[in-house]
Amino acid sequence: MREVEFKSGVLHLEGASLERIAKRFGTPLYVYSLKAVLENFHRICRAFEKANPLIAYSAKANSNGAILRALAREGAGLDIVSGGELERGLRAGFPAERIIYAGVGKTEAEIVAALQAGIRAFNMESVAEAEAISRIARRMKKRAPALLRINPDVDPDTHDYITTGKKEKKFGINFEQAVEAFERAAALPGLEVMGLHAHIGSEILKPAPHAEALDRLAGLIETLRARGHLIRQLNLGGGFGIGYADEEKPLDVNALARRIIPTIKGLGCEIVFEPGRSIVGNAGLLLTRVVYIKEGAVKRFAIVDGGMNDLIRPSLYGAYHRIERVRAIQKEKRHHYDVVGPICESADFFAKDRLLPELASGDLLAVYDAGAYSMAMASTYNSRPLLAEVLVRGGKAYLTRERQTVADLTRQERIPEFLKD
Repeated sequence: MREVEFKSGVLHLEGASLERIAKRFGTPLYVYSLKAVLENFHRICRAFEKANPLIAYSAKANSNGAILRALAREGAGLDIVSGGELERGLRAGFPAERIIYAGVGKTEAEIVAALQAGIRAFNMESVAEAEAISRIARRMKKRAPALLRINPDVDPDTHDYITTGKKEKKFGINFEQAVEAFERAAALPGLEVMGLHAHIGSEILKPAPHAEALDRLAGLIETLRARGHLIRQLNLGGGFGIGYADEEKPLDVNALARRIIPTIKGLGCEIVFEPGRSIVGNAGLLLTRVVYIKEGAVKRFAIVDGGMNDLIRPSLYGAYHRIERVRAIQKEKRHHYDVVGPICESADFFAKDRLLPELASGDLLAVYDAGAYSMAMASTYNSRPLLAEVLVRGGKAYLTRERQTVADLTRQERIPEFLKD
C-alpha cells in the first residue's frame, strides 16, 4: 500500500503515526486508508471506462459504514448478499436503484424488503429462487427486475473455498441447463429477467479465467437472443485479486479491460462489475501488540493480543498476510516466529515460521492487506469483543466503530426463571 511508509523509524498511514493510533484506540485494531479505498475504486472505473459499467462494491468484503458512505458518494453501486447488507447500504446512502442483490439463499423477508426498497436487480441463483421471487412480487403487485446467475464451469485458479464458477459448486445455474432455466424464469409472472450474471471466484490473479467466462456467456447470450429473448444487462461479478504474498502480483485490471472490452462492446449490454477485495483489501491494516515471547522446544512464538476471531483468513484459508513491526530498529537480529493469538485453538495463528526482526513484549505489529474479509468475518469466539475500526483521512484518524465490550456481548442474554435464586 503506497499510503504506508516509515517516518523517523515509525510506520505511518497517510501521514498518521500507527503508534499514536494504537495508543489512542487500543489494540487489536483495524485501521483503513480512505485514500487507498477511493484510489482503488477509481482505478477500476478508469480501466473499464470505455464499457461504461456500474462498479458495484461488494459489501461482504467490508461493510464498515464509513467506507460504504464514502463509496456511495463516489457513485458506486452496491452488491449485497443479505437483508442486513441491504439495510447497511440504504443507511450509507446508496440509492436503491444502484443496489444488486446476490446470494443463494434469499429468504422471503429479504425478498420483500428488497422489492419494497426498489433495488436495481436480483441475481437469481436457481429456478426455485426465481419461482419464490415471482410469487412474492405478484403478491406485492410488483415486477421484480432480475438477472439469472450462470455457472460457466471455468476454473479461476484460486483457493477452492473461494472458487464459485465450477459446476460442482452451489452457485448459479449449470451452463448446460442455462437455456432451459432462463426460459422457465422468463415465463414466470412478476419477473422481468433482463440478462445474465456470473461470478467465478475471488482473488483471481490472471485475466484468462475472466475472459474465458465472458466468452462462454457471450455464446449463451447469442443463443438466447436467437430464441427471442431480450438480453440487455450483463453482470460479470468481481474477483480481481490483490496478491497477498510478496511474489504475487495483483490482477492487472487494465490488461483485463483491454482483453475483454471488445467482446463486451459487441454484446450491446449494460455492464456491471462487482469488485470488493480489490477496493478495500490492501487499504486496511490490523494492528496487534506482542504480549509474550515464548521459546518452545522447536518453535519461537510471538503471542499477540489479536486472534483468529479477529482475523480468521490464515486459519480458514491458510492465507498469507505480510507482517511488519511498526517501529523499526537498525541492524537488528532476525528470527523465525510463529505469530499466534490467545485463542484456545492450534489454528489460532497469523503466520508460521515467519522471519521477522527480533520481537519483544509490547512491540506493535502491522498485519497488511487486512481490509477485506477480515473484520467482516470477525467473531466473538472465546467471548472476545469485536474490535474497534478507524478510518484515516489526510493524516487524521477517525473512529468509525467503537470497540465492543463484554457488557455488549451479554446484553441480549436471558436467564430462565428456574435458574434464578
